[in-house]
Amino acid sequence: MKTAMKTAMEEPMKSKTLSEIAAPSAAMAFVKTALLSGVLMALAPAVVLAAPLEKKGSTSYTSHYVFHPLGTVELPGVGKASALEMVGTTENTKGETAFDKLKAKCNAVKVETGGKKWIDGACAMTDSDGDVVFSSFDTRDLDKAQPKMDCGTHIITGGTGKYKGITGTEPFACVTVPTPTGEPAGSYAMDIPHNTVWEIK
Repeated sequence: MKTAMKTAMEEPMKSKTLSEIAAPSAAMAFVKTALLSGVLMALAPAVVLAAPLEKKGSTSYTSHYVFHPLGTVELPGVGKASALEMVGTTENTKGETAFDKLKAKCNAVKVETGGKKWIDGACAMTDSDGDVVFSSFDTRDLDKAQPKMDCGTHIITGGTGKYKGITGTEPFACVTVPTPTGEPAGSYAMDIPHNTVWEIK
């Protein structure tokens, strides 16, 4: 018995290699990383991608704009021109995905002279993918076939991403709405309903 114990005590301890020691630690680190990744994915907000756009179609949407005055030149009794920035979002009024929930920004010039008033400008609307559709507009360009759209017409001239190669027309109306609180002095708000027809080539 004593001999057996002595032999066991005298046997050298087997040394572990570095890889054998590190293996359990690496496995545990992997498990922790996987668990942490799962938690972060669960907590992170979902990324909402914009729906694809048909190559050709029509729809109706409303832009909810706030107009910010940027500067004015005026000759009393003769004329006045005001630079405007328009910012807002869009809402498809048919419940469709086309031109819905886009962020819109326009620059425009409002002119009053010779007993007439008009606004010319251009807009860029950006969807959740970062794709942009670009248009110009003129409040003197009216579509007589759509008398309710009596405020002007947007002309879609192009875009990026899914809107590359897009063209179209958007007769629109102008509806004055209350200005949101906190906007700079001189600002005013409008809802702009559009009837849109487009084609992508």
